[in-house]
Amino acid sequence: MAKNVGGSPFESTGLAALDQKLAMAKRCSHEGVMAGAKAAVVASVATAIPTIASARWLPWAKANLNHTAQALIISTVAGAVYFIVADKTILAAARRNSFNKPSISDI
Repeated sequence: MAKNVGGSPFESTGLAALDQKLAMAKRCSHEGVMAGAKAAVVASVATAIPTIASARWLPWAKANLNHTAQALIISTVAGAVYFIVADKTILAAARRNSFNKPSISDI
C-alpha cells in the first residue's frame, strides 16, 4: 500500500479524511449556488428592462412578443447565467482548494 508522502489530506484514507473531503465539497458547491443565484438575479433585471421596454415601444416587438415570450427570454438568460457562474465558481473553488491544505477552521 502506498504511503502518504506529500502529506496532503486528500491522499490519506480513513473516515476523517472522507468527512473533510465531503465538507469541502459541500462548501464549494454552496459557494457556487450563492454566486449563481446572485448573478441570475442581476441578469434577470438586466434582461427584463430592455425586453419589456422594447415590447412596449418597438412596433415589431409589440406585435410579436407576448407576455409568454418575454418571460421565456428573461428566464432563459437567468438560467444560463446561473449555470455558467455556478460552474465557474465551483471549479475555481476546487482549483483553489486543491493547492491549499485545508485547516480545521476552514470546515
